[in-house]
Amino acid sequence: MTAQNMIKRSKNRIYIVGAGFTGTTLAKEIHSKKIFGRVVAFLDDNRKKIGNKINGIPVLGPLDAVIEILKTNPADEAIIAIPSATKEQLKRIYSILKRAEFSKIRIVPRVSQILEDEAHLIQAREINPEDLLARMPVKVNLKESLSYLRGKRVLVTGAGGSIGSELSRQLLSGGAERLYLFGHGENSIYEIERELKLLQEEGIGEKATIVPIIGELQDRDYVMFLIKRLKANVVFHTAAHKHVPLLEANPVEAVKNNVFGTRNIVDASREAGIERFVFISTDKAVEPSNVYGASKLIAEEIVLNEGKNGKNFLVVRFGNVLGSRGSILPLFQKQIAKGGPVTITHEAVKRFFMTIPEAASLVLKAGGVGSGGTLYLLDMGDPVSIKELAEQMIRFYGYEPEKEIKLKITGLRPGEKLSEKLWTKEETPYPTESNKILELHREKLLINGNLKPLIEKLSPVCFFDENKPDVFRNRKYLKKILKEAIPGIQIHSNEPEY
Repeated sequence: MTAQNMIKRSKNRIYIVGAGFTGTTLAKEIHSKKIFGRVVAFLDDNRKKIGNKINGIPVLGPLDAVIEILKTNPADEAIIAIPSATKEQLKRIYSILKRAEFSKIRIVPRVSQILEDEAHLIQAREINPEDLLARMPVKVNLKESLSYLRGKRVLVTGAGGSIGSELSRQLLSGGAERLYLFGHGENSIYEIERELKLLQEEGIGEKATIVPIIGELQDRDYVMFLIKRLKANVVFHTAAHKHVPLLEANPVEAVKNNVFGTRNIVDASREAGIERFVFISTDKAVEPSNVYGASKLIAEEIVLNEGKNGKNFLVVRFGNVLGSRGSILPLFQKQIAKGGPVTITHEAVKRFFMTIPEAASLVLKAGGVGSGGTLYLLDMGDPVSIKELAEQMIRFYGYEPEKEIKLKITGLRPGEKLSEKLWTKEETPYPTESNKILELHREKLLINGNLKPLIEKLSPVCFFDENKPDVFRNRKYLKKILKEAIPGIQIHSNEPEY
């Protein structure tokens, strides 16, 4: 940051929306640092607070009067500091601040992201559509949920991804002795490592040693060597290839990474004596019609099979997460930014959604209360219409759907369904003691006890075998094998061999 920019930022006049504990804590932090600007007022609807001062800062309000208030008390930026605000409250606050034409509107983390309601300035970010579109996340007591990780060494695979990185952020509060960030993308691992260290510098979380690790789960020898050497106690396995249309075009790589990568980390964890192994799965694994879903179903079976052998290996399944890389929200944002059209595959498409922080906090909770060989399901609520989601996003950016930004129907892509299920007819959901976490009971594993033969058939397609050179990388043959075990898999009439 140049001196000129620091001077410019120091002149920034800030309103903090919410004169509660979080807002007043944030105001003290901004005052102590000075270079980020000056809090000139709190905005609040509480008439008992309006007209008073907190640490010398006036409390103004109500929020509906902010345009008039700004005429005599101008400000540049607003920070919403109400972690427990509902979706409806946030929509109202955002609408009011937008009409008041603040140059910047930021928000502190929601309740599912922070420890004991304590937020810091470094965590504040610009408000985005997912803040207004998501359901009210369940509040999870992170300190209590993460107690099983205190003093432990924790490994997160796919730590640079959407879920892996959020797990890592929340794990800072767990008191782990060491946090291993494993991934194959050096840039994403570099970014999450730097972010976590900056958070620690600002007093967020505890002083776990953060260790970045670059590597491939598909490299069996390396994974077996690494896991034994790290002496980790707990593994959260989030790494996966996951984009349905892309993996339909690259099915061998999907299986190589999602199935054999999972088998490698499971085998290595068993050999190294890992105490607890938590695998992240997806609703696409329910009656899969595409290779991605099939690969995740097989991976589920690998983990559950290990758990049935007396190990504390378990699966947590959930649907889509809002705002993940490659998901529809970032795509819609880019389409709106260029003036449209916003593309949806079908007017009737619906999907289950939750926010990344809520999913991560529930995964961490399930990891602590779950027992080995068990499949857990996060309560996703009701499915959301993608068409309605697109229309709400267009309005978030100040445009009118169809009049200013057009919607375009493109048709379902290979492997896609109109709607997803969260469990199969062979699975029965039961409530647990933990809110928003269900336990799925199965009579038997879904691949009819043929897991080992199936993996043996898939192996020479993914890894060259001199005894079966003709099937190496043969995608049509791969889909044929998958369909024998998972009848819903689609094999297209024009499916190429390579």
